[in-house]
Amino acid sequence: MRKRTKNLILLAVAVQLILIIGLLALPSIVGAIPGRYRVALSERSPLLSDITEGVIERVAPVATALPAPELDVTVTEMDISSLLAEQSVATMTVPTATAAPIVEVGTAEAAAEPAVTAEPTLVPTATPSPTVTPTPEPLPDRVIIEGVGVVKQTFNNCGPANLTQVLNFHGSDITQAEVASYLKPSAEDRNVSPWQIADYVNERTSFMASAQSGGSLEILKRFLAAGFPVVIEKGYQLPDSGWWGHYLTVFGYDDSKQEIYSQDSYLGPFDGSGRTDAYSEIEKYWPQFNRTFYVVYPPEKQEAVNAILGPELLDPFSMWKKVAGQADQQRKDNPDDPFAWFNLGTSLTRMGELTGNAEYYQGGAQAFDRAREIGLPPRMLWYQFRPYMAYWKVGRADDVIALADATLETQGGRNVEETYWYKGHALLSKGDVAGARAAYQAALEVNKNFYPAQISLDSLNQ
Repeated sequence: MRKRTKNLILLAVAVQLILIIGLLALPSIVGAIPGRYRVALSERSPLLSDITEGVIERVAPVATALPAPELDVTVTEMDISSLLAEQSVATMTVPTATAAPIVEVGTAEAAAEPAVTAEPTLVPTATPSPTVTPTPEPLPDRVIIEGVGVVKQTFNNCGPANLTQVLNFHGSDITQAEVASYLKPSAEDRNVSPWQIADYVNERTSFMASAQSGGSLEILKRFLAAGFPVVIEKGYQLPDSGWWGHYLTVFGYDDSKQEIYSQDSYLGPFDGSGRTDAYSEIEKYWPQFNRTFYVVYPPEKQEAVNAILGPELLDPFSMWKKVAGQADQQRKDNPDDPFAWFNLGTSLTRMGELTGNAEYYQGGAQAFDRAREIGLPPRMLWYQFRPYMAYWKVGRADDVIALADATLETQGGRNVEETYWYKGHALLSKGDVAGARAAYQAALEVNKNFYPAQISLDSLNQ
């Protein structure tokens, strides 16, 4: 065989190897493209963006749902409704193998341990203990709060943008960029939780904030009638990209039209006129986030805010028990609603954090199992994280790791700091100290201000 022929054969083989290696590496390469660049491309060149997204969809498709659990059929399921019907449950210690205790703010152990949760239960300062509940005054049929402007969000920035809207309304001249510089120091960070927003307001501004779950249209109306815009966290179904989480600043309502008025930092309109949604639309998507909301207010308005919230929402355990009851009824009415089961799991897990009761964690894990069996949106754990806590607390570290890894498979999922933080707990419970340390460090790379990861990392380095 001639030398030239041999060289051509070798060249062909080399090209084939390069192509094979390139194809194998392509999913990782396209998956690593920063999301903000893909959004910028879609704005500047829709045709080129469609081609690019088509290629990405072929080589690195996003899962249609989170992975279902591998259930242990030998485990007896508990009766969640009976658990919720109990007025009080004795505190039990949950055995969790970990070298560094992670204790939730608001639990009985919090005063003795230095660590905190990524989502501490928020309670307004100087919470009153009213002995008499006044009769609520009748609400107006229509309320519009004037002066609530709209801030067009930058990439994936609805958290800082909506907070900027309400701070501007209250007289602050702060900008979206200033808010984001602390809450989202990395532009690729996919989520800012309500507790982080309230922390920021209470610690870094002259205003106060209160974040609760278990809201209602009635609560929204009462805040609006009192002159307080309310930011709600809700699901968002977009035709091209599926389900997301989103914040919305509500500034008005009209009972006769059954409409809510809000400023939408993503969809607009951006002329200040506001967005209109039917009550039924809010009732469909708001419950997907446990009817979570937050209110920003001047310190002198503390008493007025507390009066609207009432004792049930001001007390963390009562609040989560209420939310659990709502979710329990919702899953009975619609047994195949994954969000109802997820809300039930979140509420029970929160009750476990507040009491240390193992049965709540077990019930939470059981509810999350059912939600996963039905099918949860793949982005669900970009925004809500209690499945990690429930599984970790009942000794199912492998489930924590499996869910974290499923989230980390996508470019967006790799930019959620809580994912790494909880995976670190699971790795630590399995004795992988080096892996836990790396996970905590990864969380801080996504958000350097995510102090729970820093506390966890410091506890390992002591």
